[in-house]
Amino acid sequence: MSTLSSSLPRAGWGSLRSVLLCCTAMMPGMALAQGAYELDEVVLEAEGGGAGAQDAQTIVATGIEVGGKISGPVLDIPASVSVVTSAEIEQRGANTVEEVLNYTAGASTDSYGADDRFDYFTLRGFEAYTYRDGLTIGANFGGIREEPFAFERVEVFRGANSASFGVSDPGGSVNYVTKTPREEAFGSAYVSYDSNNSKEVGLDFGGKLNDEGTLTYRFTGLLREGEYEYPYSENNETFGMLGLSWRPTDASELTLIVDQLDRDYVPGSGGFPIGGDYDRSEDFFGEPDYNDRDTNRTSVTVKGRHSFGNGFEVNGTLRYTDSSDSFNYAYVAGAVDTTVYRAFFASEGSTEAVIGDVNLSYAAQFGDWKSKTIFGIEASSSDDKGQSYWGSAPSLDLTDIVYTGAPDSVGIYNDSRTETTGKAVYLQQDLNWNEKVIISAGLRHDWIDVTETDYLYGTEEEGEISETTGRLGLTYKINPDLAVYTSYATSAVPAGLGVEPETGEQVELGVKWAPAGTNALLSAAIYDLSKTNITRTNPLTNELEAIGEVRVRGFDLEGKAEIGAYDLTASYSYLDAEIVENGTSGNEGNRPGLVPEHVASVWVSRTWENVGLGDLTAGLGVRYNGGYYFDDSNAAGETGAFTVVDAAVAYDLSEQTTLSMSVTNLLDEKHVSYGGFYADFYSAGREVSVKLAHSW
Repeated sequence: MSTLSSSLPRAGWGSLRSVLLCCTAMMPGMALAQGAYELDEVVLEAEGGGAGAQDAQTIVATGIEVGGKISGPVLDIPASVSVVTSAEIEQRGANTVEEVLNYTAGASTDSYGADDRFDYFTLRGFEAYTYRDGLTIGANFGGIREEPFAFERVEVFRGANSASFGVSDPGGSVNYVTKTPREEAFGSAYVSYDSNNSKEVGLDFGGKLNDEGTLTYRFTGLLREGEYEYPYSENNETFGMLGLSWRPTDASELTLIVDQLDRDYVPGSGGFPIGGDYDRSEDFFGEPDYNDRDTNRTSVTVKGRHSFGNGFEVNGTLRYTDSSDSFNYAYVAGAVDTTVYRAFFASEGSTEAVIGDVNLSYAAQFGDWKSKTIFGIEASSSDDKGQSYWGSAPSLDLTDIVYTGAPDSVGIYNDSRTETTGKAVYLQQDLNWNEKVIISAGLRHDWIDVTETDYLYGTEEEGEISETTGRLGLTYKINPDLAVYTSYATSAVPAGLGVEPETGEQVELGVKWAPAGTNALLSAAIYDLSKTNITRTNPLTNELEAIGEVRVRGFDLEGKAEIGAYDLTASYSYLDAEIVENGTSGNEGNRPGLVPEHVASVWVSRTWENVGLGDLTAGLGVRYNGGYYFDDSNAAGETGAFTVVDAAVAYDLSEQTTLSMSVTNLLDEKHVSYGGFYADFYSAGREVSVKLAHSW
């Protein structure tokens, strides 16, 4: 039973006006917690069948389902939730996770500009932890850049939610939902070319493997060879994913997914001397022969579900990951007059990890009350090895740039291994009275054992972390289309051996509205969240210390609607962020670095039917960021406010063939995304991509 999207017809202009007026009039409020509730019956019909087919047809997803933990209509969940479906990703031509999240409330992206090593984004002012099918991947900073083509949808849970997912910061979490086999045959293929000379081909197809339809498969893959906008760059990727599903009965399902990601690309432009105005596509102060990043990851995932009847169901997910990466980089380390000073940096690392989660749920009805109880356990183990290198590099003369080549060697300053094992138990309880009042509660306890080995100094240190997190939420449905909620939730993140975990808490009040007779979902939320025990290294002792507290108060507005020939996505977030405590640094009262006060976006798409050969669709988007400081001292510099315009157009050459073009940063807006210390890193410039796609 799926609850993933709406198939309501589009409404006319009268409904559009009502939706917009209501969205601007919504009064926000305070708190967060994810709930899980199972509907009596939800019927979804779409060609190809299944939730994935729904996500490919609409930008409005009205339900979620994450590994049995969190499921049901978005209206029933006492949390601020956004879903970016594959239809929206395709419509905007989003090629990276940051581009996927560009029009999501509470999200701030691209704070490191042309540094392309990781997926950089924050939620409500804090680093967002990421998950895949409900199992943790880790913090986005320092992790592997994910491939959006692998996902059916991207789910954004704003606010503290460790009670559901485990380790996370209080600002929110992002869950990637993997593409899985469908019950009916389908297929699509595309070729694309962009203004940075990147060529790409992709495939996504599947169907039945036997006459009964109990065995199905799906293959998803792409091959890209090209460049980024800056000189001496590479943007190469090979990705392949095979999924097999076995559904012997309606009550049971088992899916195996194997995927391989191989990226060969550059880490960034190397930066630019502070305060200058250089050309992103021509000026380069790194080292061409020492400018690369290679990432290789293999994942094997098994997902299963079985319904025993009488309200009992078991869900489980198991994932094994083996990854490695290497990184060589020459970056700008300062400049005086016409001399640009540089330094070499390099790293190598590998990770082998396994994580599994299994939960048993029981749904029952007692008079006017419906109950759903979930008890689950999670276990994980990871082995991370890494080496880091740093050393000075020959300087460059701006009047006569001569590159010096890769160094023979760079001094090592870190050679370590971190072994981590984790165990967790969690309990969730949801009560629904007459489809009017929904109470949702969750409790989770994590045990984490860590062993850190320093091979340079020949030392080994062990430690353990034990932390309990919880949530409590209440939803009141004024009518079937309008709900208000309030919630309280906590979060926890291990900060290092010998110090207490960084903990967070949040209260939130919100309202959600899915206007009857439309395919639209509007939401507003007001919140007060804080993170304590923020850990930094004391420069005098070189030891970790829990010294800080940051508080963020704000509100989010978001709307997604399909109305007549128009698709609309709009969001606005206000963040009142303050450093409450920061040890002896003197930053109390300052605004945290990289946290903007205002973030807003709107995307409007319009379709004209039967224009010559087929339909014509054009979309225009505007993103506004009020600017942010580069660091907590608020003295290293700031971006200032900036506005970015995106656009897309698609034309159906036939019922199954589409020619499209997408443009990010249409006006080629330029600002310093990060800087003020040793170099400036500019925002990404205009990129135009043309794609020819065919489906069957």
